[in-house]
Amino acid sequence: MKRLKDETLSIRTSADIKQLVQLAAAREHRSVASMVEVLVLAYAQKHGLKADSNAPVSAVEQKKKHETD
Repeated sequence: MKRLKDETLSIRTSADIKQLVQLAAAREHRSVASMVEVLVLAYAQKHGLKADSNAPVSAVEQKKKHETD
């Protein structure tokens, strides 16, 4: 399923994690970005998470903050 890719995500991580995601991506003949998508989608499926495509990112962050209060 094609997804509109109009969002940017930047992360800071350790050298070990960076190397592991690069190795996984190479093994699967994917880009690092594509590998991260695969990993996130697999996690979401395993845990029953679904994105609300109508909710702006800030709404998701607000919900998360409210749940931890």
